[in-house]
Amino acid sequence: MAKKKDNKMMIGRYAYILGLILAVIAGVVPAVAGYAYTGLILVILGLIVGFINIAGKDVMALLLGLLALTVVGNATLAVIPAVNMYLIAILQNIVFFAGAAAFVVAIKAVLTTTKA
Repeated sequence: MAKKKDNKMMIGRYAYILGLILAVIAGVVPAVAGYAYTGLILVILGLIVGFINIAGKDVMALLLGLLALTVVGNATLAVIPAVNMYLIAILQNIVFFAGAAAFVVAIKAVLTTTKA
């Protein structure tokens, strides 16, 4: 049993790291961003992270962090003209990735709340 849990945690950890790296690379390298399945890969990695990595105590932090990224991020990044397009692309990719994880976590939270 412990071996299966360790394997799941390793898969979740690698999906998290790979998702963040892909989000940054796709934001900086136009060829990667232009690849048709980049967004889909980010969403799938986010779903894996949401199912495996996010525990009950981390739900509110994830949802609040994603809300802050979405609302404040684009407006704040607009004032940095030299790297504006790269930062906005990276932020959008991170929102694809984290948004999928947040979706899973939100559904799990609703299901847990309605079980009572």
